[in-house]
Amino acid sequence: MQAGMAVGNLASAIGIRTDDAALVAELKAGNEQAFSLLIAQYHQQIYSLISRSLQNPNDAADITQDVFIKVFRSISSFHGDSSLRTWLYRIALHEASNQRRWWSRHKKQEVTIDSSTASDEDGSSLCLAATLTCQRDSPFDHAAQSQLRERVEAALRELPEAFRTVVVLREIEGFAYEEIAEILDTNLGTIKSRLTRGRSALRAILAADGSLQAVAKNGASAR
Repeated sequence: MQAGMAVGNLASAIGIRTDDAALVAELKAGNEQAFSLLIAQYHQQIYSLISRSLQNPNDAADITQDVFIKVFRSISSFHGDSSLRTWLYRIALHEASNQRRWWSRHKKQEVTIDSSTASDEDGSSLCLAATLTCQRDSPFDHAAQSQLRERVEAALRELPEAFRTVVVLREIEGFAYEEIAEILDTNLGTIKSRLTRGRSALRAILAADGSLQAVAKNGASAR
């Protein structure tokens, strides 16, 4: 126990991520420092994911708190069948989905998303991660970046839920296709189809107001 606490203290002090197995062992033992470390490592990622998963991002803080409460209560059920990060994201998306259903219980939109004959993978990227990352530029550049970021966030929310979730997990969070399929408990072909269609829909939204070119330029400059 003391050795595990030392690992957690060291990781907190120098800002590194501890090994999943060691951290999970401490979490299951009820180590409060381990939970503090878990929150420090994943809070911003989980908050961002939930914020982009809800129509009203103002609810994201409360839902994020609910996620970590659920993690605290159910960590004993984590057996390492997936990575800790994958497990956390699965819980976060489940809680976000519950929130959406709570708001629109009788107005759930039915979208036929699995009948597409689109190719599994179009090999393209919208460079969303670069666009949605805060840049340390001049005040003018910062304002322009902020405006573009707001437009991309708004465009993401115009996508059907299933498309938006896959695009966010792949383009922004950087998960592999297999990890996304595991998080969403969906087959790989469906994930690739949704990503292709989600990218196409997002391009159309961004192209309509000229934002697509700015996203591409921002991504190129980030590289």
